[in-house]
Amino acid sequence: MAASHLGWIANMAVSIGLSIAILILISLGLSVLFGMMGIINLAHGEFLMFGAFATLAGVRLQLPLPVAMILATCVVAAYGWVVERLLIRHLYGRLADSMLATWGLSLVMSQVAVYLFGSSTQGIATPGGSFKVGEFSISVYSVILIVAALGLLGFVYAVFTRTKYGVMARAAVQRPQMAAAIGIDPQRINALTFMFGAGLAGAAGALLAPMVGVMPTMGEAYIARAFMTVVVGGSGVLTGAAAASTLLGGIENIVSYLSTPFFGQAALLILAICLVRVMPTGISGRLRRKL
Repeated sequence: MAASHLGWIANMAVSIGLSIAILILISLGLSVLFGMMGIINLAHGEFLMFGAFATLAGVRLQLPLPVAMILATCVVAAYGWVVERLLIRHLYGRLADSMLATWGLSLVMSQVAVYLFGSSTQGIATPGGSFKVGEFSISVYSVILIVAALGLLGFVYAVFTRTKYGVMARAAVQRPQMAAAIGIDPQRINALTFMFGAGLAGAAGALLAPMVGVMPTMGEAYIARAFMTVVVGGSGVLTGAAAASTLLGGIENIVSYLSTPFFGQAALLILAICLVRVMPTGISGRLRRKL
């Protein structure tokens, strides 16, 4: 009986942790762009999809999966730099125009993916197998995904608080005129920040590729939850994303377990609406945290 209870607890912990980890992964890049730059990137789901397809292409070239994921992240980051240079740079301070432009970009990226890879669902074998705790079988890759999400949070924290770029990025966003006066190039820093956010989206797609079907429309399955997480979290890149992911992911998983996934998603939406109603600036706004 004790082993059965332990297995149930372990299974629930991994299940809840996985839901939280997925929300962290899909929202972290969007949170960087929104919190640091005030950019609403409606092509975020397609950046994620791009990362998944780049990983798939790497695996088909016989690259080890971790190497394919790292290369996919770098490819999407480089693509984000190009997008910022050619498109986003001319739209800062024009919210409606930037939303329309990134929405159009998302349509183009989806069609390019269909042309290159076809419209059918493709997949990557999930590595690691599983292990048993009591009567429950737990996927090793689910645990890896949870660790990866925590690792990315720590990495983003280190970048923005422990590196010269992080200090300049925060200065360029919070005090652009003063930053320019002391020799910081805001345009260059903004390009690097957009590149960083795109790379995080690519990393999310790469990490999710072994667990989900890879197809041109896969970003649509995550974009709504990513935006809800960012809006509930507020402008704080880390505090907002981590807190909102924990609340929304935890509630969705618990309600899904007690009833059905439909009611779990409904509970997530209702909670998001309530939180935005009582905290219009998001959780990080209430906490007065900018990172």
